[in-house]
Amino acid sequence: MADPVTQQPGQPAQYTAPPPPTIAQPKPVEWMPVPQGVSGCPPGLEYLSQVDQLLVHQQVELLEVMTGWETTNKYQVKNSMGQQVYYAFEESEVCMRQCCGPQRGFTMHITDNMQQEVIRVNREFKCCAGCCWCANADCCAMEVAVEAPVGTVVGYVRQAQSGWSPKYDILDGNRETILRIQGPCCICQGVCCTWDQEFKVFSKDGMTEVGKVSKQWSGLLKEMMTNADNFGVTFPLDLDVKMKATMLGAVFLIDFMYFEENNNDDN
Repeated sequence: MADPVTQQPGQPAQYTAPPPPTIAQPKPVEWMPVPQGVSGCPPGLEYLSQVDQLLVHQQVELLEVMTGWETTNKYQVKNSMGQQVYYAFEESEVCMRQCCGPQRGFTMHITDNMQQEVIRVNREFKCCAGCCWCANADCCAMEVAVEAPVGTVVGYVRQAQSGWSPKYDILDGNRETILRIQGPCCICQGVCCTWDQEFKVFSKDGMTEVGKVSKQWSGLLKEMMTNADNFGVTFPLDLDVKMKATMLGAVFLIDFMYFEENNNDDN
C-alpha cells in the first residue's frame, strides 16, 4: 500500500504519517479493600475474615523457563472475585535452591496492599525429610511455622505419618491439632494430569470435611514448560483468621513437596 499523502491545489504532495499502533496496557492490579471494624484480629488478617476461599497463583519466571536456573518463587493471592489479597515471595539461599531443589528451606514473606509484611511462613531445611512412613520423628517430618504478625507463631502445618496418601496436621500456636489434611492416594505430576488434585481438609476427628487445598490444572503449555502452579484453598467463613493464615501456609508446603519439580529437567 502506498504511503498516505495529502494534496493541496498547486502544492507538492506531502507525506502524512499514519497514527501509531495502539499498545494494550497491562491491566492494573485490583486490590481487595481493607475490611473495617474487625476487632481482636492480628494486623493484616482482616482480609481473611471476609473470605472463605483464596486463589494462589504462582508467577512464571522467564529466567527459570529459559535456563532451568531455580529462582525464588512468587505468588499472587486473590479472593474469589479476582481481587488481590496478598503478595507472597520466597527468601532462600541460592546454593540451596540449586542443590536441594524443592527440599530446600525457605521463608515466605506475605505482604498486603500497603507492602507491609503481615504473614511469614518458615520451613527449616531437614536432610532426607519428607518420607510419609517415618514422619512421626521430628527429624523426618516436613513442617512450616506461620507467624502473624511476624514474630508471633499462630500455627503450624506438620506432615503426619501415613501408609499411603499424604497427611498433614494443622496445629495452633500451642501445637494443639485443630484440623487435618488428607491428600489423594496417587499424586499425578506433569502434563498428563489434566484435572484438579484435591487435599481435603477435615475436622480434628477426621470425620467432617470442612474445606480443601486443590492444585488446579494450569493449561498444557504452562504445565509443560514451567513449575508455576495454581492452587485454591477453601475453608469455613467463620474459621479463626489465624487458622486461615495457617491453611495458606499449607499451600506452600504442599506445593514444594509435590509440585515444585523443575519440568525443564523432564524434557
